[in-house]
Amino acid sequence: MGLEDGKKEGGETSEKEIGLSRKNSESSLSPTEDDEEDDHEDKKPVLGPMIALKEQLEKDKDDESLRRWKEQLIGVVDLEDVGETLDPVVKILDLTIRSPDREEMILKIPDDGLPSPKGPWFTIKEGSKYTLVFNFRVTNNIVSGLRYNNTVWKTGVKVDSTKAMLGTFSPQAEPYQHVMPEETTPSGFIARGSYSARTKFVDDDNKCYLEINYTFDIRKNWQ
Repeated sequence: MGLEDGKKEGGETSEKEIGLSRKNSESSLSPTEDDEEDDHEDKKPVLGPMIALKEQLEKDKDDESLRRWKEQLIGVVDLEDVGETLDPVVKILDLTIRSPDREEMILKIPDDGLPSPKGPWFTIKEGSKYTLVFNFRVTNNIVSGLRYNNTVWKTGVKVDSTKAMLGTFSPQAEPYQHVMPEETTPSGFIARGSYSARTKFVDDDNKCYLEINYTFDIRKNWQ
């Protein structure tokens, strides 16, 4: 959600280069006036043609030193999670809201990418500390530069825009988990009410794996 009170006004966008790794990178959070894509897209290096991960793994598979080198780059990959096509598949399983004030809220992502309730997807108490947690699965190929973009509006006015680099991930059977830094919801009469939001997960090629539009409430008490 990214609605930490008084923390993001006048910030500057920062970026980190992400190498091939099966582990999550550190998040890069910053406000921006642009709620679309990052400015660094024009600076991407020109790379050679993509090769299906299965082809890469099977190529020179009898060369022990080369196999170990590839494992250092992308980890030990389960061939059952590897496809013969080029495109990775990223499925966002759920978004979880953790707060010390209550039990965690696990928000499942429907197959159509739309929250099932017609009203607010969730309600959060004003002035509460909270942490967002994403669980997602990667199959078929390596996803490079997976990013989280979130924009929030109140009464049609944009009040927050958050972007975070999650990292580069190779296919594996077990889901990945990314934990965002702790934030605090704003408080006070003006902060209470209904908000609309759009959350997107995209990669370095600007391929979108999930775009979800929803509403949520900030109230005086938990519901």
